[in-house]
Amino acid sequence: MTKANSSAKKEVPTSVKGMQDIIGEESYAYSGFYEKASEIAMYYGFKPIETPILEKEELFTSGVGQDTDLVEKEMYSLKTKGGDHLVMRPEGTAPIMRAYIEHGMQSWTQPVMLYYKGPFFRHENPQKGRTRQFQSFGLEILGTPKAIADATVIHTTMIILKEAGLQNLVLNINSIGDRECRPKYVKELANYYKKHLSELCVDCKRRVKENPLRLLDCKNPKCQVIKEGAPSSVTHLCDECRSHFKEVLEYLEALNIPYRINNNLVRGLDYYSRTVFEITEETYEDVPAMEAEEKPEAKGGKKGDKNVKESEIVAVSLALGGGGRYDYLAKNLGSKKDIPAIGVGLGVERIFMTQGYKRMDPRIIKHPKVYFIQLGTHAKMRSLNIIEILRNARIPIAQSLAKDSLGSQLSAAEKNKIPYAIIFGEKEAIDDTVIVRDMNTRSQETVKITELAKYVKTIK
Repeated sequence: MTKANSSAKKEVPTSVKGMQDIIGEESYAYSGFYEKASEIAMYYGFKPIETPILEKEELFTSGVGQDTDLVEKEMYSLKTKGGDHLVMRPEGTAPIMRAYIEHGMQSWTQPVMLYYKGPFFRHENPQKGRTRQFQSFGLEILGTPKAIADATVIHTTMIILKEAGLQNLVLNINSIGDRECRPKYVKELANYYKKHLSELCVDCKRRVKENPLRLLDCKNPKCQVIKEGAPSSVTHLCDECRSHFKEVLEYLEALNIPYRINNNLVRGLDYYSRTVFEITEETYEDVPAMEAEEKPEAKGGKKGDKNVKESEIVAVSLALGGGGRYDYLAKNLGSKKDIPAIGVGLGVERIFMTQGYKRMDPRIIKHPKVYFIQLGTHAKMRSLNIIEILRNARIPIAQSLAKDSLGSQLSAAEKNKIPYAIIFGEKEAIDDTVIVRDMNTRSQETVKITELAKYVKTIK
């Protein structure tokens, strides 16, 4: 090394573009949000899972789809010395389905309800609320096709956001059908876009041939007017998909969750089927309008007269997260049979950007004291409302709302060694009561729902 080189001033190292250090108070903010979100998830029956940051590349090329922005443009890929092609995980659903299959979770009590948190990585243009390393919190229910699972994921997500202080939430929801009804819709969608081929962006011209459903996910301003006139997937649903979607909406109405059916919502990944949804915060800003041109005399103005510069109220929408059903992902990953599932992912940085966000301090999570059991359609419709009463009273519970029989639910309570069971059947739904059973002595009491939280706190 020459003297000149040895004396040269070294460049001070900085973090990689789009990735950031999380320090001090900011770190506490992430910890507080994660612990609060985890606590709420556990109240609703979800259990934690952590997947590796590095995954095999084919997990995403096979599961997510080749013709997606995530796979084509955003994955951080690397080749090991041993020749393995790996990527830094860009999303959480495919790794969790991989773990479900790999660890034989099919033999567990179904459905399997999991939550995850941590960093994810996408190579995209860094901007406010969208970085190359970002923090995400997600929920997944695997092993059931029932609409109550969709409602549980959405309801739990909305509770997490509301507990974080968010008020102006909008749930956009759609159904994109299944293998039976989607092909006909996709064909009609492609035919519609072919009529506007010369007006499309470069990516959409390719998608018309390769993956027409992705046309509705285009964010290029050039394609927005065309998208507004596109055919609706809901009008093409088969009877089974229509019934499923109707039941999801009925659950949302029973839970007083307002929703907006968005015909253009498909989400950006190929593994979605049936229910897809996105949650946004919508606020309104007073923005100065552009000063108008000189007002023509023909329109009632005097020569030289100009419009007065005024402000206008503009709606501002911030996407916080979304998800949907991915009933066919397992087979894409090599499973011998389909594994119905539903999930959601939330962008934590986006949540921190919202107007109403309030920072939360970490709290300790307790082991479930009771197992909630429901029997019958009317009881199931009201189940999440009762769970919310218990959560507000800080009473930890476990549940399996996707199960229908009393025996299977009691068996799950015994297997998890939970001391008490709350049984809510059709008669109880009519009487506004529940049965609280001691799982050790088999003794039980009938309790009014209005007195339930108080009663459970007295039992030991």
